[in-house]
Amino acid sequence: MLEDALAHENVIAVSFSAHANAFEALSRLKELDARGDVAVRGAAVVERGEDGKIVTKDEFGQEGVEGTVSGGLLGLLLGVIGGPFGVLVGGASGVLVGSLFDEDDTDMTESALADVSRAVRVGSTDLLADVSEEDPVAIDAVMAKLDGTVLRRSALDVRAEVAAAEEAQRAAKKQARKELRDSRQTKQKEEIDAKLAALKAKLGRQKKPAATP
Repeated sequence: MLEDALAHENVIAVSFSAHANAFEALSRLKELDARGDVAVRGAAVVERGEDGKIVTKDEFGQEGVEGTVSGGLLGLLLGVIGGPFGVLVGGASGVLVGSLFDEDDTDMTESALADVSRAVRVGSTDLLADVSEEDPVAIDAVMAKLDGTVLRRSALDVRAEVAAAEEAQRAAKKQARKELRDSRQTKQKEEIDAKLAALKAKLGRQKKPAATP
């Protein structure tokens, strides 16, 4: 039985040379969870399309809202790296946006979120999982047999960066709405000013005194 006091909460991203191995890896991960070697809060086999979006092909999660793929950390992670923002933080382009992480902060330029996003490459089939493990041996041994390359990042770091990404998304949407509103107001003001100027010019011509003979 996995001891909570000794467990490390991690998010893993596993890449494979063969697509079928990702599905086999999910089955092996379920077995590790059933034996108590690790605790899997959520796991999913995913594919990233040419447009950068991620599609879930299969999934596994513990019972309860916080443990399911859709309701837990993994669901939030997929929502960020699988959407338009994911392309910016390292999905298809490998670019880390300075608006999300301070470029002067050397600790944050090596981003857990960007690392996980980059690990899910276009055209590949990968395994993502939110796990508790005493050490990496159990998972690494299983994945090695399937020719899998394991990327492991702290779930705490991923959770914090997902929250930062969602906040940045909200801020970007708010700024976009403000700029659209300001642009609309500016256009309306310009149209009103133009109409007033035309009206003044017309009134000026009407009030112009007739020339004396």
